[in-house]
Amino acid sequence: MDKNDKELSLQAAKHTLSLNPAFGPRGRDILSSARMVLQQVLKQPVHSARHMAAFGMELKNILLDRSDLKPAAGDKRFDEPAWQGNPLYRRYMRAYLAWCREMNDWISSSNLSDQDASRGQFVINLLAEAMAPTNTLANPAALKRFFETGGKSILDGFAHLTRDLIENGGMPSQVDKTAFEVGGNLGTTPGAVVFRNEVLELIQYKPRSEQVLERPLLVVPPQINKFYLFDLAPEKSLIRFLLDSGIQTFAVSWRNPGKAQREWGLSTYVEALKEAVDAVLAITGSTDLNTFGACSGGSTMSSLLGHYAALGESKVNAFTLVVSMLDIRPDTQVSLFADEKTLEAAKRRSYQAGVLEGRELAKVFAWMRPNDLIWSYWINNYLLGNEPPAFDVLYWNNDTTNLPAALHGEFIEMYQTNPLARAGALEVCGTPIDLKQVTSDFYCMAGLTDHITPWDACYRSMHLFGGQGEFVVSNSGHIQSILNPPGNPKARFMTGSSLPVDAQDWLEGSSKETGSWWTHWLAWLQARSGQSRKAPVKLGNKAYVAAEAAPGTYVHVR
Repeated sequence: MDKNDKELSLQAAKHTLSLNPAFGPRGRDILSSARMVLQQVLKQPVHSARHMAAFGMELKNILLDRSDLKPAAGDKRFDEPAWQGNPLYRRYMRAYLAWCREMNDWISSSNLSDQDASRGQFVINLLAEAMAPTNTLANPAALKRFFETGGKSILDGFAHLTRDLIENGGMPSQVDKTAFEVGGNLGTTPGAVVFRNEVLELIQYKPRSEQVLERPLLVVPPQINKFYLFDLAPEKSLIRFLLDSGIQTFAVSWRNPGKAQREWGLSTYVEALKEAVDAVLAITGSTDLNTFGACSGGSTMSSLLGHYAALGESKVNAFTLVVSMLDIRPDTQVSLFADEKTLEAAKRRSYQAGVLEGRELAKVFAWMRPNDLIWSYWINNYLLGNEPPAFDVLYWNNDTTNLPAALHGEFIEMYQTNPLARAGALEVCGTPIDLKQVTSDFYCMAGLTDHITPWDACYRSMHLFGGQGEFVVSNSGHIQSILNPPGNPKARFMTGSSLPVDAQDWLEGSSKETGSWWTHWLAWLQARSGQSRKAPVKLGNKAYVAAEAAPGTYVHVR
């Protein structure tokens, strides 16, 4: 992978939004906000004229080459030297930057309400990013590429555009899908399916050490993505890391539901998990196990724990939550258009379709980060004529699954009413859920730059449980904080010996650690995994016979 592909891939992986399983803004909401922005020109003529005059003055400075406008720190669109060295390009860039600045100042200083101003800002940013001079054939990098290839780059770009119109719903492809195969070069850790029901497959992985710890670990992934995020390339496979450390590891692979499964709700998934837990205990002979849940998989796992607590069952010894927000408050960009009307419309659409299609949700969310998830690929694929990069995280991110309508509706209701934060407000499998009754030890990891499940929201969520907790913040975003194996020279994390109620108080008192949180978590997990014993020779047992090899069959269903 060359430098350009690597930067493009890491940028997209940092801003991926597919793990949020609830909703996205409707097209009509964005159009309504756009109309509102246009109306402000007439409703506030003096205000508008003042900003037009300011823009005109800045244009005069730009034409005379007296402007000092520069791209924001971290804006890589204008890295090509011609944008600074060529007088015409420099003026073109500065005129664009002046327009963006004035438009943002105009809407932010208008007399709109805070919510309308934020929505207007979102629409203006969409327009501004679409109108960037780097997105046109005037882009000096595109012109340079055109002459280097004798015009072939334009022909290749047109071929890529045609292919995406036919095969990718008109969205620029983020990844070269031909470079990967699940079970071929992704999800390759040896194991077998040892249990299957309508909702999930349970995979037991083959031990990689002579001795194992007696208490097993069950990995519960989010429902909107495939489980092999935890078993990508060997060097960043969390599952392989656990096996090398003597942890008996099992993973859930959710079935990709269709219209026939539209009535599957949270209780359906929890009942399926209960069967998987019983299978793990029967296979290993352990009286209890440890669990690991990520994002919406963490919400499902927490509901299971609350259900067990209501029944007085103690099948889970300790559990881990990563990038999982249970105490839900509408304080992220995703919630910008999340009013009652939008949420009800989202529920209606999924009930009419039977499922919420993961591919469609990913497309909507791409417009929440258009520079990183759309226009950078527009330039790479179409203007430069390059193939999209081959990057395993992006392949996984594009390999989405559907959500059944009932579960999607329940996730939206969780967003609206925040039931896990209130004892008895949520009922699962016939029992009221009170997370304070869950007294197992737990470990919580959040990403410092995570914009989907913000670290302080994860910190709030940790205080919902009644057990002894450990909280860690990784220095990365939503996905990269999970895929943070030992050996990463940039890996950092923060820990704290006390857990005050306020997240900022914890942050101020935390200590910074070098390296991956994986090793810190492993020490915590091993201390709660029992005694060592000889590793089993065979997978499964007489009641749960090992069948298909990992990664199983459900993972291949699209």
